[in-house]
This record gives sequence, structure tokens and C-alpha cells, in this order.
Amino acid sequence: MSMIEFKNVEKYYGDFHALKNVNLSIDAGETVVLIGPSGSGKSTLIRTINGLEEIQEGQLIVNGYDLHDPKTDINRIRKNVGMVFQHFNLYNNKSTLENIMLAPRLVLKRDEAENKKVAMELLDKVGLADKADSMPSALSGGQKQRVAIARSLAMKPKALLFDEPTSALDPEMIGDVLDVMKDIASDSDMTMLVVTHEMNFAKQVADRVIFMDAGEILEDSTTEKFFTNPDDPRAKQFLSQVERH
Repeated sequence: MSMIEFKNVEKYYGDFHALKNVNLSIDAGETVVLIGPSGSGKSTLIRTINGLEEIQEGQLIVNGYDLHDPKTDINRIRKNVGMVFQHFNLYNNKSTLENIMLAPRLVLKRDEAENKKVAMELLDKVGLADKADSMPSALSGGQKQRVAIARSLAMKPKALLFDEPTSALDPEMIGDVLDVMKDIASDSDMTMLVVTHEMNFAKQVADRVIFMDAGEILEDSTTEKFFTNPDDPRAKQFLSQVERH
């Protein structure tokens, strides 16, 4: 059962062709990693899935809804599709706990006692139960990103999108965030699509690897095949360059 499906999707920014005839199907419960050089269209692709970017042609079906249909309520999509950004986007005037409780309170109208219970469980899950009353300014970058992940999980989404979640972090902070993501990926019900440059993470958790360049999907294969013997010459070149560094 496909959770996310691209059919002949085209995306332009003015004259710039950002996504070219993208065809991609992601099943419920799958963990898919998107890799490729900077500017290859990975972030654009992931941002179309919850309507942050509009497509110009083709079909994009998310959880049974066609995003290109004007009648589709994008907020209904976003209830079920969480997103974790590169730069956290926490509310600086609210505590860690309040950041996690806000969306379920406003969007899901979740009972306040239940909302707090879920939020505290999620803070514990990401290793930050002792930071419930802390303000974002008192947290490290890695801690902020873990709060952002907990905030997305608080909506109990069917799918989670990660747009280069570790690229803004100091190297020593990256491991804690990736450990949380690995834990989520082990949950067979969660669909995850991750844009990342962390190759070891991809090797450990991805069911599939998608390689993009210049707005096109050039390789879509199992993780083992991608890292041992990709078909596309550009993917082979990219891997050899990454492995040298």
C-alpha cells in the first residue's frame, strides 16, 4: 500500500526545472533515504509532499489524497505527515514541553492531561525528559533537533519527513539525533523519507536509497545494492567521491 506516490511530477521555479518527470512510490512503513549532490532536487521533492512547494504537472498522492487537486485540504495532509527541518523552527518564547504540546492542543484538540502525558513520554524517548521546562535558548543544537523530532511525533503522524536534519549541527551532536531517528525507523508502522548526507545512517536504517541529480531520480534500489553496485554511472561517481572523504 503506497503512502506517498509521485506520478510524472514536474516542478519549476520560473525557468528553472527543479523536478523532472519524478516517478516514485513509497510504501507505508518504509524508510527511504534520498541522497545526491547539493542542488539535485532532494529538498524540493520532500517539501512537495506536505505542500510547502507546489508541483506544476503530474500527480502527487499522499495518504490517498491528490495534492494537485484544488479541492484537497492541505491541512488534513499535514496532520498525518510530520516534517523535521534543518533549522529546528522551535518557538523561542515557549518551553520545550510547550513546544511539543502546542500543535496537538490547537489542531487535534487533545485533552490537556493526555497531551502533557504524551509530550513527556516523547521527551523521554528522545532523551530529554530533564529539559521539559527549559527554554530553547538553553539547549544545544542537537537537543533542539531532538525536541523538533518529538514535536513532530506528538501529532502521531503516519509519515515523517526529514530535510537534512543533522546538517546544521556540530559533529559531536549528530550521533544523538541519528540514534533517535534509528529508533523511529525501527517502528514498522512509521513511514520515513530522509534527505541526508549521512551515509552510515543510510546503510543502517534505509530499506531503499534514492539517488537524485539535476532534478531527476537516477537510481532507486535496495540499500545493499546501492552501496555495493549501483547501476547509474553518476551514482557510482558520487559514492566514490563520498567514500574518499
